[in-house]
Amino acid sequence: MGEIKVSPDYNWFRSTVPLKKIIVDDDDSKIWSLYDAGPRSIRCPLIFLPPVSGTADVFFRQILALTGWGYRVIALQYPVYWDHLEFCDGFRKLLDHLQLDKVHIFGASLGGFLAQKFAEHTHKSPRVHSLILCNAFSDTSIFNQTWTANSFWLMPAFMLKKIVLGNFSSGLVDPVMADAIDFMVDRLESLGQSELASRLTLNCQNSYVEPHKIRDIPVTIMDVFDQSALSTEAKEEMYKLYPNARRAHLKTGGNFPYLCRSAEVNLYVQSTCAQCMYSHLKGRLCFLQIHLLQFHGTKYAAIDPSMVSAEELEVQKGNLSASQEEQ
Repeated sequence: MGEIKVSPDYNWFRSTVPLKKIIVDDDDSKIWSLYDAGPRSIRCPLIFLPPVSGTADVFFRQILALTGWGYRVIALQYPVYWDHLEFCDGFRKLLDHLQLDKVHIFGASLGGFLAQKFAEHTHKSPRVHSLILCNAFSDTSIFNQTWTANSFWLMPAFMLKKIVLGNFSSGLVDPVMADAIDFMVDRLESLGQSELASRLTLNCQNSYVEPHKIRDIPVTIMDVFDQSALSTEAKEEMYKLYPNARRAHLKTGGNFPYLCRSAEVNLYVQSTCAQCMYSHLKGRLCFLQIHLLQFHGTKYAAIDPSMVSAEELEVQKGNLSASQEEQ
């Protein structure tokens, strides 16, 4: 039990990447926690937003892998916000504080929904350059708890944790997935009553994404074929919302593929990759790289330019020219 927490990779991460605390609101109690790793010269990094039960370190495997390839990665843990507008305003202030005009966002579950709402909120002055939506949803009504959203703040911590744990896999799972669930339970235990109550409120508060406001943003949808908190109907709704999105399907992974199937999130190349614009580089790419590669050679690249080969840059230039000709 607790294998991830005592693993060499996690201990290396905690000992080498400092956790930063930043206040951007007038209310000093609203503290953003974040891990910022990779080249600081990158002005359009990849930002990770966690699910209800997660803290910033649940993405430690992505941070270690991507920074090793030259990317700048920031994993966040949000303060207590009680509505989506308040979150979007706080997130915008954080990006201003970090001097980041635009970012790529990987959002898991609630993190994916908040990423979409932020892109929607800033569509007149765009701050999001692309989205990777992992087990995400577009409408909070799928949880059938909109009527209780305004009462979470009254509930004790143990009751809130019970609500969250009810969405975790309860059947037989492989050892790697069991370790991921144990780690997420541990992370859940570290959250206070107000943090959990506010996250559940954001997760269930009546709201939906307005796709016409973010239709020009490149989107990749990542989901799993095994059991997760998302229903098939919720997944289908995401596909309808983003008909031109790239899709990354994982055979297994449950609610936390970034932990229990990190090799596939970071290193796995889909069989359909042969049809993508970087097909001839297939053997050298990972899922997240496939998404981020489309921005190499531009000012929105999340990677150190010195880490990009001349071959990849030539491929990117060719695809950009072809795209412009089509338009």
